[in-house]
Amino acid sequence: MIRIGLLGAGRIGQIHARTVSALDNVEIVAIHEPEDAAAAFVQAMTGAARATLLEIVDDPDIDAVVIASPTAQHAEQILEAAQGGKHIFCEKPIDLNMDKVRECVAAVEKAGVKMMIGFNRRFDLNFDAVKKNIRNGEIGEVELVQITSRDPEAPSISYLEKSGGIFVDMMIHDFDMARYLLDDEIVEVFATGSVLTDPAIGKIGDLDTATATLRSAKGRVAVITNSRRASYGYDQRIEVHGSKGMVRADNLRGTSVTLANKQGYRSDPLLDFFMERYAIAYQAELQTFCKVVAGQVEVHPDHIDGLKAMELAEAAQESFKKGCSIKIGK
Repeated sequence: MIRIGLLGAGRIGQIHARTVSALDNVEIVAIHEPEDAAAAFVQAMTGAARATLLEIVDDPDIDAVVIASPTAQHAEQILEAAQGGKHIFCEKPIDLNMDKVRECVAAVEKAGVKMMIGFNRRFDLNFDAVKKNIRNGEIGEVELVQITSRDPEAPSISYLEKSGGIFVDMMIHDFDMARYLLDDEIVEVFATGSVLTDPAIGKIGDLDTATATLRSAKGRVAVITNSRRASYGYDQRIEVHGSKGMVRADNLRGTSVTLANKQGYRSDPLLDFFMERYAIAYQAELQTFCKVVAGQVEVHPDHIDGLKAMELAEAAQESFKKGCSIKIGK
């Protein structure tokens, strides 16, 4: 039996709690959450006890922690969990400060624990199929990756003020996916952006529309586009062009039905919320983490993937501010 401590019982914590509760030989035995209502909701779902962070990481019967708390708490919880010898699943990003990210990575490696980062899009069935086609050589050598990620609407300003900005909060998923699909390290980033959907986003120093062009060590190119507003739904697409062909993953809709008549073609709208669009991916990543803890599979995406994605987000921010490309590691 794998015994897990859940750190954070908000929206994403509740998703993870529900997933873990459905697995065999895995249980959430303790919850650390300051909000009474959120804690009580997950306790009712899991039967877990409420505990402090230190009680969880010091409990020898707990094997791992799932960190679903606000970003500002991630680093402290990672450091404590690593010191306590717990395997770690942590939502992105590790921290908004690169020095803290590196400190967490070093602590995990020193402790010898396994750490997985919540880049759930790697576990999407469609994106995974794209990766399998690449791995099987169906399109030859990868040359160009295009990633489109557009939200139906922006989160609240109160959320955005603490998010770290569009490159950290939103595009970081795409940075990880670009590395995953290119299978090569990024050496150069050029990013630009604007405020086109909501002036209030600009007033807090953030962007709502952004692009990044990445060049890998082998000269491969990835182009990422992000927007905080898509009037037609949650727009999530990937296309990978290679020496022998192309593979792509299109958007998901409520059904695959298309109606055709003399007025033209009509189909269901796109799925309209990330929790709906990536519901299966959230389940698959926690299932994978439990297999990691059990020693059945290798960790992916791991703490180094979390570090590399944050390096790219930081480089994109610097590129936008300076108006020039940024060499990674220079």
